[in-house]
Amino acid sequence: MRNFYKYLPISDKDEAWGLQVLHAGYQEYAPGGQYPDAAHPSHHNFSWENGRVLQEYSLVYITGGSGVFNTEATGDIPITSGSVIVIFPNIRHRYRPNLQTGWKEYWIGYQGAFMSNLVDCDFFDPLYPVVNIGYNQHMIAIFDEVIEVIDQEKQAYQPLVSGAATYLLGQVYSSAKQNASGQDKLETIINKARLIMRENLESKIGPNNIADQLGISYSRFRKVFKAYTGMAPIQYQIQLKLEKAKEELVNSSHSIKEIAYMLNFDSTQYFSNLFKEKTKLTPIEFRKSFAKQQE
Repeated sequence: MRNFYKYLPISDKDEAWGLQVLHAGYQEYAPGGQYPDAAHPSHHNFSWENGRVLQEYSLVYITGGSGVFNTEATGDIPITSGSVIVIFPNIRHRYRPNLQTGWKEYWIGYQGAFMSNLVDCDFFDPLYPVVNIGYNQHMIAIFDEVIEVIDQEKQAYQPLVSGAATYLLGQVYSSAKQNASGQDKLETIINKARLIMRENLESKIGPNNIADQLGISYSRFRKVFKAYTGMAPIQYQIQLKLEKAKEELVNSSHSIKEIAYMLNFDSTQYFSNLFKEKTKLTPIEFRKSFAKQQE
């Protein structure tokens, strides 16, 4: 995902809808880098020393790395991969990634009577602004769709993206309730594992390492992962690597050898054979088929 953000104008017609998206984006911050990006408008930029106060709500979804969030009422709250931060208007706050890890963040800013009603009815509480939802593919897909839509700004796009914001809020609320009731322990393990896998497609981390990070034995990890996903962890990793390979074949000029090396396959031949087994095409045939579609 490329770095992207956009701040949006709001018309009187948009305001009548009940929820308006004001900005959204995705950004990846490398370890030790400046946070936030200095290119953001001054009314949204901030320093850790001073924090900031917004006039709207925001959701910030951290999909990689770690850090901290702080308000006067909450104190420091650790942020890990899979955390969603709910930012409330008129409350001074600050957050940042750890220098050692950096982080990847999606966010969406919005306002309107709909969200105000949710807060008035105690669906969301400024005293509990962080929810860990783990890896949620639907959330990421929705964020990606919002970014695509606002990038184009086609006619009447606001109702579409405000609907997406409503869905995201529902996901966060549902996860918060499940976490509180303790009913999603297994799902939390699986989601953390999938997040680790996605963050390490270009490394040699294996299922045993992932089990160690999750604090469970490999045999139990393999058993619960396969029961939940229908695939052994190593098979799931291979599928993710092949999907990443498809992206590289379509969107980059990297050679087959370079892609195989990048994704830590044992050899170019092994990568090519496996790719053909799963897709019925060799990597070269796959790349050519998409090139023809663009002609």
